[in-house]
Amino acid sequence: MVKSELKDFGAVVSRLIQKEDLSREECREMFYAVLNNAPTEMHQGAFLAALAAKGETAEEIAGAWEAIYSLDTVKVKLEGQKTPVENCGTGMDALKTFNISTAASIVAAAGGVTMAKHGARAITSTCGTVDILEELGVDVECEPEIVKKSIEQAGIGIFNGMSPKVHPVALGRILSQISFGTVLNIAASLANPVLPRYAVRGVYAPELLQQVPQIMRETGYCRALVVHGLCADGRRGMDEASTLGETLVAELKEDGSIHRYSFFPEDLGIKRGQVEELRPAAEIKTEAGRMVRLLSGAANGARRDIVCLNGGLILYLMGLSGSIKEGYHDSLEIIRSGRAIQKLQEWVKVQNRDPETGLARLRNFME
Repeated sequence: MVKSELKDFGAVVSRLIQKEDLSREECREMFYAVLNNAPTEMHQGAFLAALAAKGETAEEIAGAWEAIYSLDTVKVKLEGQKTPVENCGTGMDALKTFNISTAASIVAAAGGVTMAKHGARAITSTCGTVDILEELGVDVECEPEIVKKSIEQAGIGIFNGMSPKVHPVALGRILSQISFGTVLNIAASLANPVLPRYAVRGVYAPELLQQVPQIMRETGYCRALVVHGLCADGRRGMDEASTLGETLVAELKEDGSIHRYSFFPEDLGIKRGQVEELRPAAEIKTEAGRMVRLLSGAANGARRDIVCLNGGLILYLMGLSGSIKEGYHDSLEIIRSGRAIQKLQEWVKVQNRDPETGLARLRNFME
């Protein structure tokens, strides 16, 4: 980037510092420059920090997503009549919990939903989706074609958002160098190679329930549930549906309308849990073991309940359960029947360049 271009880039950063919003096109062009590593790293970091400090608009997030998807995302087309669904959280929430969305996606896949996940290693959390699945034996560094095969054959697969095989230009470089929340928590997570049109998405703050459904509508989603779960005190929140307190929901309907509502655990017949029961373990091996126990039906209580609630959201979204409450109870039955742990085994076997090694890793936890 020549001196004059760097000056122009810096001028946009100055506008952000002054709390001035960018248009979708301006933000897209800024991210093109960042992805191409044109500005200095200092300028890139200043841009991401200034945007986060100002607070990203829906237009800015959509522009960032457009740049990432068009310039730095491999494109994958599923064969057959598969309707891919994604579930993930933004991270950056006040309540640090275990990896609920990962377990919920396995339950939903065991219930007949085709899950096409797109996740990353831990940035603001202690254990990211990619980290826990790697520990369990899923090949998270494989080629996108293997992920495609896993989605088609096992009904579930994950694209590693930090892998150059998935985002070959720059996304992994950027994510590996930052440890604070940015626009990428939303925009990059939307850049899924199969471009799902259905999703359950958790957000870290209630105000995001206003803009994220709009962003998803603008980027082509047909139907989505955007949720923010609260603790019992109503102040702290998580990027998942909550069994601790109220869950706030913004539901994007197929006609483009957005319906907002909320529910409490008691509305679904769920006993409230305690924050301490949902904390992640300090060691990833311990956390992986806990997830296997949960999916095997050997664990009851708050962890199982919150996984079944979030799995139930996916079943409800795709019409496999008539309501969120019904989805919760259907998820309980999926775990009790053994289908959830069988689905994890199938996933490890199919999304793998070395299935025997992956399955042996998983068996260590099952035994």
